[in-house]
Amino acid sequence: MIRANSTIEAIPAGEPFIGPERIMRERGRQTMLRLGANESAFGPSPLAVAAMTAELAHLSWYGDPDSYDLRTALAERWDAAREEMLVTSGIDELLGLVVRCFLAAGETAVSSAGTYPTFAYHVIGYGGCMESVSYRNDASIDLDALAAAAQRCDAAICYLANPDNPSGSFVDADALARFRSALPSRTLLLLDEAYAEFADPAALPVPRALPGVVRARTFSKLYGLAGARIGYAVAPQTLLAPMLKVRLQYGVNRNAQIGALAALNDDAFARDVRERTVRGRAAYAALGAELGLPTLDSATNFVCFDCSSRERADALLEALLQRGVWTRKPGLAPLDRCVRVTVGNESDRERFASELRAVCARVTA
Repeated sequence: MIRANSTIEAIPAGEPFIGPERIMRERGRQTMLRLGANESAFGPSPLAVAAMTAELAHLSWYGDPDSYDLRTALAERWDAAREEMLVTSGIDELLGLVVRCFLAAGETAVSSAGTYPTFAYHVIGYGGCMESVSYRNDASIDLDALAAAAQRCDAAICYLANPDNPSGSFVDADALARFRSALPSRTLLLLDEAYAEFADPAALPVPRALPGVVRARTFSKLYGLAGARIGYAVAPQTLLAPMLKVRLQYGVNRNAQIGALAALNDDAFARDVRERTVRGRAAYAALGAELGLPTLDSATNFVCFDCSSRERADALLEALLQRGVWTRKPGLAPLDRCVRVTVGNESDRERFASELRAVCARVTA
């Protein structure tokens, strides 16, 4: 009998995400308001669409395995060397590369309990051990507890999403530097900055490679290219070199490279998306105050509505789904009392507000 290796055999069956397509199939729906995956409600850059469309005739070509043009443009933006940039097929691939290269079987990685789950899937899939610490009661990341866990376990990797998913909370550059210094010297800090473009730029770490840190960025959120699957890492060359040995040479498709390069140069589009997202977060905060569902502070393109209990959050999530509104909720306390909602465009927010008011009238605290 042919079997998977023992590491894979030991992993319980499960899925990190169930997409809206399956939900629509199972519920017999043709359409749904998609506010559950933090996809951009503002679409991709028109410059990216035009550039990708112009090159569709060349889909028979592989992409440049070096991503040379995109890495060159990114290096200029980051005041970094081209060798300090690595382009991947989204952050998800990058997480796997980091785990594969820097976590030996049986070693431990640490993260917050309930943060973005793909990192933990890679750790378990490559035979590592996960150690996690709870969020504080106010849903912020407990950096002290995270550093203590890393010290206790002599962690090979510490994963930190900043801004955080699913809470939306943010750690400024000074606090982040103190946190890095509190980690063991042998611990690699994997800093997932998927939502960093929505945070206060003055509070972010300087745009360059940082010692002992792999910074992960994506074109999925601000730039609206989630379906193209393209992201990148910024790190010292010594940290990227091992990943170059095992990465998929043609893992990033050509059209994604073209679209990302065009989007990177569309500053007006990016600025507009940021401004509309800020307005959308404020609108959600006002809606939450109106309905007795206070929102958590967010530095991302989503907002968590605090429903006061897991039971009420579950009920609101299901009631919205029955009305064709797809949202998500964190699975672990203390954030399991919240419903997480992507900041939609103006029309999406109007519909969401109407539907939330309707279900709140039926779902009691």
